[in-house]
This record gives sequence, structure tokens and C-alpha cells, in this order.
Amino acid sequence: MFLELRHLRSLLYIDEHGSLARAADHLHLTQSAISHQIKAMERYFGVPLFQRQHKPLQFTPAGRRLVALARELLPAVEAAERDLRQLAGGRAGRLNITIECHACFEWLLPVLAAFREHWPEVDVDIRLGASFEPIPALIGGEIDLVITSDPVDTPQVAYEPLFGYQGLLVVAPDHPLADKGWIEPADLAGETLITYPVERERLDVFRLFLAPAGVEPAGVRQVELTALILQLVASRRGVSVLPDWVLRESSDQGGLITRPLGRQGLHGTLYAALRSGDRETAYMQEFIALARRHGG
Repeated sequence: MFLELRHLRSLLYIDEHGSLARAADHLHLTQSAISHQIKAMERYFGVPLFQRQHKPLQFTPAGRRLVALARELLPAVEAAERDLRQLAGGRAGRLNITIECHACFEWLLPVLAAFREHWPEVDVDIRLGASFEPIPALIGGEIDLVITSDPVDTPQVAYEPLFGYQGLLVVAPDHPLADKGWIEPADLAGETLITYPVERERLDVFRLFLAPAGVEPAGVRQVELTALILQLVASRRGVSVLPDWVLRESSDQGGLITRPLGRQGLHGTLYAALRSGDRETAYMQEFIALARRHGG
């Protein structure tokens, strides 16, 4: 038998995310590794899986047949693995989660809904990380998992990558920066930057983009809700930098324009930090698997 689960998983992620590059990010693989898988399948079966001259990417009938197989088979395999983990590790427990990523609420809610269906006897709670230091609380047992984009090498703590993301500048269609191919730090010197209400040290746009260049925006406005941020940007009250997955999930973009920060873009990874000793806990593995599945 030639086909492996990794082949089907790659095809499914390509179908769901629309490109090899995005699928590679979510699978934590290189694009060349996925391309190698595709070429190996095409050589083995003697048929192309993609219409290579067509953009956006489209599957051939052979490719669609394998995607259909992936949709049928992978959930069954995941369900069997989940059942075995539950049998091995017990069903009850506690999962206290801290979020350092303010925008993660919108992504986390469907993850928790799916998790509670599979693990109804695990007590789940969410606590914001703004009022205390989450990693010491994790080590001390007060917290069980921290969602963060800023891993710190700490004894007793393991970091599991969830998914990659890119920070994008969001501007109104008639904003002057909409005409640029990418944004330089100096471009934001005269702008009001609309952010979530968190410390600058936890915002990639300040920590990784503006501060290294010694640039300060003309003003900073903090707003709690993503939908309101997008409305303010659309009405030319300022500009904002948001993760690409937030923008993809939002239904309130209203024709807004996005531009990468810097020629190479501003990229990061969202992680789940947990105690090293909890890494093999069945319901913890299940939560991380669901987070990766729903992420980005």
C-alpha cells in the first residue's frame, strides 16, 4: 500500500487552505517537503493531482478523489486515536488556560467547543494573562496551558507549535499606504495605530517592527473588539496590524486593504506552553491536536 496518512493530511490541508505554502505552515513542514509528497504520488499513480497552469490552485479529478478519501478516513483515524488515549489516560482532569494573544478568543471558542464534546469530564477555565506572570503560574500549577507567541526557554516548560501566522497592516482602500507593495517602519510614523489593549512588549508590530527601527507612531488607540478595529480603519480613524488568520475569519473587512510589514513580511508562530510532565496527558494532546486543526 503506497498511500500514507501524511499524504492524505497534506492534500486535505492544501484543499482547506488553498495553497502549498499555507498547508506547509499549518503542518509545520517546508513547502518542498509537501511538493515532494505530491510528486511521489503522481509518479506512483501516473496521474497529475493538480491543474498546474490554473490559479488559484485546483485539483484534477484524481486529486479530488484523494481529498474525498482524506475527508472520510482522517476523522475516523483521529477518533480512534482519541478513544485509545482516553482509555489509556482516564477521562477526568483540569485544563486552566491563559491567553497572551488577545485576538485568540475568536479562534479558541470553537476549539473549546470541540474539546468539551470529546472530554466532558475535564474542567476547563480561561484566565487572561495581563494581570500576572503566566509562565511562573504554569510552573507552580495554577495554570495548565499558556497560549503565547513569545516562547522563552524555561526549565520544566515545553512549547508545542500550533500554527504560523503573518502580521498584516490593514488600511482603508483610499489610504495612501494602500498603494505600497509592502510597509516600512517609517511609513507608520505619521499614523494612528489601532491595537488591542495589551502592553506594547506583547505586540509584534512594536517589538519586532517599529522598536528595532526606532520609529514611534503618531498615536496609539486601544480597542477591545476586532470588528470595531476594522470599522475604525475603514473610516480612516487609523491603521491596524492584525494576524492574517484573524482577517480571514472576520466577516467585517468591508474591502479593506492589507499589506505585509517589510519586504519579507512579519511572521510568527502561536505556541501552547505546558509543563513538560503533562506533555503525554491524553486530554492535553487532544487539545493541542484540535488547536492545530482549527488554527490559522
